[in-house]
Amino acid sequence: MTLRVLNLIVIGALILAAAYVYRIKFDSTVQAERLAKIRGEVRRARDAVAALRAEWSELDNPARIEGLAKRHLQLKPIAPTQFDSLDRLPELPPQIVKPDSPDPIGAVIETLEGPAAATGSIVSPDAPPADNASAAKTSSPAVNPDH
Repeated sequence: MTLRVLNLIVIGALILAAAYVYRIKFDSTVQAERLAKIRGEVRRARDAVAALRAEWSELDNPARIEGLAKRHLQLKPIAPTQFDSLDRLPELPPQIVKPDSPDPIGAVIETLEGPAAATGSIVSPDAPPADNASAAKTSSPAVNPDH
């Protein structure tokens, strides 16, 4: 009778071991399928990145951009007279306002002549001279720092 019980215990242990091995095999198969799926996603993502890089290099091609600029922008060629040396830059304006003034920037702007001087733009020789009185009428009211 002891031999029979021992055989039953061994058969039970073999069945449990077979079930455990089957579970491990099933889990490893599921993991392998998940790994294959992830590798496929990574491969597709790398292919997409490669395609986007190729498209970017095509869009970033200087010859293409030049063609688009010629077609869509009304650009004029650069004239050599547009460039000048740095030693020909105008001098900085003298300090007009005292440092303790309540609005030093406003005082500098008020002392400038016309809108060209305020922006630093070059006035066209064909343009009529700026009238400070008419410019003052069209501009917004000045803020008086004394009030």
